[in-house]
Amino acid sequence: MSLTRRDFVKMCTGTVAGFGISQMFNPSVVHALKKFVPNVFWLQGQGCTGCSVSILNSVHPSIAEVLLDVINLDYHPTIMGSEGHEAWDYMMSQAEANKGKYIVIVEGSVPTAENGHYCIVGAGADHKEYTMTEATLEMAKNAAVVVNVGTCAAYGGIPAAEGNLTGSMSVTNFLAENGVKTPVVNIPGCPPHPDWMVGTLVVAINAIEAKGLQGGLAEVVKILDDNGRPTPFFGENIHDNCPYLEAFDNDEYAEIFTDPVKCRYELGCKGPSANSDCFKRKWNGGVNWCVENSVCIGCVEPGFPDEMSPFYEAG
Repeated sequence: MSLTRRDFVKMCTGTVAGFGISQMFNPSVVHALKKFVPNVFWLQGQGCTGCSVSILNSVHPSIAEVLLDVINLDYHPTIMGSEGHEAWDYMMSQAEANKGKYIVIVEGSVPTAENGHYCIVGAGADHKEYTMTEATLEMAKNAAVVVNVGTCAAYGGIPAAEGNLTGSMSVTNFLAENGVKTPVVNIPGCPPHPDWMVGTLVVAINAIEAKGLQGGLAEVVKILDDNGRPTPFFGENIHDNCPYLEAFDNDEYAEIFTDPVKCRYELGCKGPSANSDCFKRKWNGGVNWCVENSVCIGCVEPGFPDEMSPFYEAG
C-alpha cells in the first residue's frame, strides 16, 4: 500500500498537501485508523450508478487505498468479483455475523409500487428474489448506521420526480415509514463528490474508535443539518461564496455560459438555494466545478430536481 493508516489520517487533517478530503478536515481528526474497520454493504436501488462511479474516482486517497485499508467492502454489485446467489448469501451471512456493527451504504431510491418489483436487487440460493424494498429493510434494521449516497437515496431525486410511475421514494422516508430507527446520514449530490463520501466514513470511523459505537454515532449525528447532511461538507451556501458574487451584487449578469466575469443567476443558476463546498473543493481532482462552466442546478438539495427546474433559463 502506498498509504499507511496513519498517513491516511494525516491527509484527512490537512497535514499532507494536495487536493481531496484534506481540503475539509481539521485537526480534530487526529489518530490512526487501526481499531475499527467496519464491514460495509453497498446496495444499489433505483439510480444510474453515478455515485459508484464518483467514489471510484477518489483521488486522495485512491479508491484502492480506501477499500483495502479503511473499510471491508463486503458487497457492491458493480465492482465485486462474485455474483448471483453466492454474492447475495455472503452478504446476508456477514450481516448476520456483524449484526448492529456494520454500515449500509445505499445508492438509488426505493421504488415501492407493485410491491417493490420495479427493482429486483438479488436472489438467494433458494431462488427467492429480493426487491429493493426487502433488501433495504433487512439490511438497515440491523445496521449501525445507514449512509445514503446521492440525492436519489437521500431525498428521492430524479426517480421520485413528478411523473414517476414506480412509487419511488428516498431511503430516509422509506425507513421512517417502516419504523426503522437506525441512524441515517445523507450525502446528497448528483453525484456526490468522492470526498464527501470518503470523508463522512472517516469521520464516523474515527468517532466510533474514540467513543465506542453508540457514542461515536452520537457524535456523527451532532454534525448533521436538518436534512441529515454532514455540515463540514454541506454547511456553506454556494451563492454566498461564489466568485461571481460581486457581479451579482452589481446586477452584472451573463448572457452566455462562457462569460468569464459576470454572474450566471439569470441563466438559471441555483447557487442561492444550494448548500455545499463545491466552490472550494471543486471536482475532477480540483480542476473545475459546475459554475465555472455552466450553472449550479442545486443537486444537493431535497427539492432536486422538481424544485430546481428548469435547470437553464434564457439570459
